[in-house]
Amino acid sequence: MKQWMCMNCGWVYDQALGDPMGDIAPGTAWEDVSEDWKCPDCGSLKAEFEMVEI
Repeated sequence: MKQWMCMNCGWVYDQALGDPMGDIAPGTAWEDVSEDWKCPDCGSLKAEFEMVEI
């Protein structure tokens, strides 16, 4: 499964889980996450994430 990791702190965005604290519903595709969304742990922008396969 593809996931996206913050290159600054290592937090992982999992499409199945979304980011409830950031108002991103579970099941939200990475492509549908707003460009101004920020990492819930360190505040990095979406551009600082890279796709990883776990």
